[in-house]
Amino acid sequence: MDGTGGAQRMTTVQISSRRVDDATILDLEGRIVLGPTTDALSNSMQDAIAKGARRLLLNMKNVTQVDTSGISTIVRAFVSMQRAGGKFGLYHLSDRVRQILDMIRLLNVIPTFSSEDQALARLR
Repeated sequence: MDGTGGAQRMTTVQISSRRVDDATILDLEGRIVLGPTTDALSNSMQDAIAKGARRLLLNMKNVTQVDTSGISTIVRAFVSMQRAGGKFGLYHLSDRVRQILDMIRLLNVIPTFSSEDQALARLR
């Protein structure tokens, strides 16, 4: 077995949406990279904003990779939420994703949290 089967399955991101009070939480799993995955994430975030989400949180716990396209998708949603008067945050960042966001100084701009409870409490 050459191992490409596992990599093949992870070329997409799994997105599940749930509500906690007035917050919309998107639980993400997989790779947020150029192509259908960033389109799906963008659509999910824009849908939440269009439905009036006041707080949008991305659970990044099971995200294994983010490329520049994925980062720009996240930044666009952050800006859209700010323009709509809402709050946006990320939580459960892996060390790899945290390093990338820190390197491009996004950790200073987009609120990040260690847990869902912390994110919900701080973005009230």
